[in-house]
Amino acid sequence: MSEPISTEPYKGVRDFYPADWEQMQSMFARMRATLALWGYEEYNASPLERAELYEAKTSEEIVNEQTYTFIDRGDRRVTLRPEMTPTLARMVANKRRELALPLRWFSIPNVFRYERPQKGRLREHYQLNVDLVGASGIEADIEILSLASELLRSLGATESDFIIRVNSRALLTNACEAAGLNADATRAYLRLLDKKAKMTPEAFAAAQAAITPNDPLSFLSGAGSSPEIASEKSALANTVEALKLRGIGNAVLDPTLIRGFDYYTGIVFEIFDTNPANPRSLFGGGRFDKLVALFGADPVPAIGFGMGDVTLADFLETHKLVPSGGERKPQLYLGTPSPSNIPAAQAFASELRRQGGRVFVNLSDRALGDQVKDAVKRGIPLFVAYGADEIANNTVRMKILATGEETALAVTELPARLRAGS
Repeated sequence: MSEPISTEPYKGVRDFYPADWEQMQSMFARMRATLALWGYEEYNASPLERAELYEAKTSEEIVNEQTYTFIDRGDRRVTLRPEMTPTLARMVANKRRELALPLRWFSIPNVFRYERPQKGRLREHYQLNVDLVGASGIEADIEILSLASELLRSLGATESDFIIRVNSRALLTNACEAAGLNADATRAYLRLLDKKAKMTPEAFAAAQAAITPNDPLSFLSGAGSSPEIASEKSALANTVEALKLRGIGNAVLDPTLIRGFDYYTGIVFEIFDTNPANPRSLFGGGRFDKLVALFGADPVPAIGFGMGDVTLADFLETHKLVPSGGERKPQLYLGTPSPSNIPAAQAFASELRRQGGRVFVNLSDRALGDQVKDAVKRGIPLFVAYGADEIANNTVRMKILATGEETALAVTELPARLRAGS
């Protein structure tokens, strides 16, 4: 006899039971509402992409160590998407002439990376992606940074709960050029800088020395600063100052911030939790003006960010801001004194639903007392028995299960009580 199949999910992924899914959807529902206020439209795409989409346009670490890539039955190399930005760029390039730029798009895809599961990192997660495509300049950068801040505020966070660290990939590239690094050495140094926080100072210094005898960051100030560096620094300072003028005072310059993706061309940023209990990056993004052009299309300026649900949930839990959910759970358990009452109860439930009520109808032959227990177990707050007496009198008794309080209502009054949430 074979061993039974395990009921546990694949390592590093999650099952979402209804309460778990409802809680996450409540979190994303608030974000969708905020994004709609800013004029952003939702899009989506398949999680399956050609492997070469990432091999030419994503970081080496993700491609070589973290992608789920396989050969399909047509001998094609296919990858489960590890991120959404290359898909966005492909979609824009595919219909560049038909789209009205600038695009304000967002998506909440499931993404997959083969990583060692740990706090804040799993092998799959849902990620809010927000992108402004077809707009260049400081105003577009400020809009995306402001929106990143506003999304956290929509979940109850205050400015003191997080900090926005800002840098420029162009600034770092200019610093590498000033230090005498060629293109290959620049790429190697930037990838090393991206790992600095996970290394000891001694290990980082040794690795840097293997690439260059000069520290590129030392060229960001003083006599080593070039006109190009001065220009990039001024642009960053202007962005931070503009954010302050618009009520966002928690943005700071961080010359070591790099972001790991090779496609970033300009400003990059990350949002960090300020609570010592969760001292980590929550999410980030940046400008990727050349990515669409890699598909053979005309260059299109673009900036955006991705916010994963795992690190966001850790942030909300740390700050006691986790949404309670329940907005889509049934409000009312409609019990039946006998199975013969079920058709009438279903008809009554249909009328309540037409008027906005969320109604669960008993389909069992259990006694009413057991149905009440079932409603409590399911977390449904209200109970109404609906049988011959209620039909004859056009009156029901609504019971609030949390308190035991009962109220007599005409059946015509019940829809309004459900809409009122009581």
